[in-house]
Amino acid sequence: MIKAQNITKSFGLLQVLKGIDLTIDKGEVVSIVGPSGAGKSTFLQIAGTLSKPDSGKIVIDGVSVFELKSDKLAAFRNLRIGFVFQFHHLLPEFTAVENVCIPGYIARKNKSTVEKRAKELLDYLGLSERLTHKPGELSGGEQQRVAVARALINEPSVILADEPSGNLDTHNRNELHELFFRLRNEFGQTIVIVTHDDNLAAMSDRKLVMIDGQII
Repeated sequence: MIKAQNITKSFGLLQVLKGIDLTIDKGEVVSIVGPSGAGKSTFLQIAGTLSKPDSGKIVIDGVSVFELKSDKLAAFRNLRIGFVFQFHHLLPEFTAVENVCIPGYIARKNKSTVEKRAKELLDYLGLSERLTHKPGELSGGEQQRVAVARALINEPSVILADEPSGNLDTHNRNELHELFFRLRNEFGQTIVIVTHDDNLAAMSDRKLVMIDGQII
């Protein structure tokens, strides 16, 4: 599902990624661990097409993504990749269901179909009583579940998560971790998670360790 070949990235004189080679299978849950500054988040942003590498190639489900023109790349990202971040990036003025719908609206899908799917996802995630609540009215765990629903709205092939449980208490952290595996089992998504959480890394199908810009 994901293939990275010789990915390098520098910021000024600092080389952050030093030739990443990686293959991730369809339906695999992979965690990437390592010290701060190892390049984990930089690699995840490149894998998610949010940032371009200085050299190398990313292939997602057979598509060499950086060979796409910018508008095609944006459309591919919106439809095929779901993102979950440590900080939920929910829009505070919109309700839970409205936040979830946004990627579907961007994809110009039918409005009623998107709203129906958003409500189904929020119900699946235990938030059927919170549809009209705004982010400020939700707990941290609830906000993160809204962010997960938003990542799922376009039924992406790949979910990329960057420290998704970093701001959650132990109960909500454990619930979120179990949710990722439930999603994989029920929807077949390929999930890549950057984490400092040893328990989540141990649950994954495969744990990769990054140190100083390389997978060791």
